[in-house]
Amino acid sequence: MSKKSGIGKFVVGAAIGAGLGVLFAPKKGSETRKDLKEKLDNVVAKIKSVDTEEVKAMFEEKVEDIKKELEDLDKEKALKIAKKKGEEIKKKCQDLVNLAVAKGTPVLEEAAEELRLKAIDVVSDVLEKLESKEKKS
Repeated sequence: MSKKSGIGKFVVGAAIGAGLGVLFAPKKGSETRKDLKEKLDNVVAKIKSVDTEEVKAMFEEKVEDIKKELEDLDKEKALKIAKKKGEEIKKKCQDLVNLAVAKGTPVLEEAAEELRLKAIDVVSDVLEKLESKEKKS
């Protein structure tokens, strides 16, 4: 591995970490989900700077799947469907972490784990709000 790619991965990791830090500020659920979607776009941009085409393609596919699931979650009204979508998002985030571990990319592994944890928070927040609305009805 060249020094250039090592520095690039460090820069990518630092940028992803800084971007994901925004997600930890207290905000409304809709704002947090919007931020999460923006961070996913950011991850895609950072992934494109990784040297190995195969790893980039796999990560891009996984991130796009997660983005699609998040968009669907925003649109869902029924609690049962939202719970199913939430589990799918969690699984896809775990798949992303597993891919990073399998490919031996610590910078992306850390970013993927942070994304997984934040996705769990967002899903939990959405489900809690839907359950609360359902109880009031």
